Amino acid sequence: MTAATHHQGSTSRVPAGPIPTETTAARTTRYLLAGLRLALGWVFLWAFIDKLFGLGYATKAENAWIDGGSPTKGFLGNAVKGPFEGFYHSFAGAAWADWLFMIGLAGIGIALIAGVAMRIATTAGAVLLVAMWTAVLPPENNPFMDDHLIYAGLLAVLALTAAGETLGLGKYWTSLPIVQRLPWLK
Repeated sequence: MTAATHHQGSTSRVPAGPIPTETTAARTTRYLLAGLRLALGWVFLWAFIDKLFGLGYATKAENAWIDGGSPTKGFLGNAVKGPFEGFYHSFAGAAWADWLFMIGLAGIGIALIAGVAMRIATTAGAVLLVAMWTAVLPPENNPFMDDHLIYAGLLAVLALTAAGETLGLGKYWTSLPIVQRLPWLK
């Protein structure tokens, strides 16, 4: 039998060799990236939850957003240093900045954990992380490198490797008609 067979007027292809199977290294890599995606999603979502309710980790109860505190005032108003200090001080505590920051944290965290809208979530996350990096230039423990840049790089890797498909809803998400029509939603 040849690679092509004739069946009722149509041509179908029969695989010429064995169907490739996933290697152990590839499977391990998929699960490692999924685990990193879930962990980084939790970092963003936890920051949102802590700032919303003031659970006492990074945000004290009296500074909870739900009780009128500002999620941006403390960091942007006090911790910022370097060449962009004036820029960040100019909107520290502004309602629009608080809303944008909190929606960003929640949206990025939920999308990463669910494995959906990975292009949007990873791009928004990288922009937020690089902005936070610029707020503390130079970093305290290194002339230029800190965890914000490492996380931004990891987000790029997650976006490029379909990391939302393993232990996530990525396959389902990308099969939705609207996502098929608008690929930037992937």
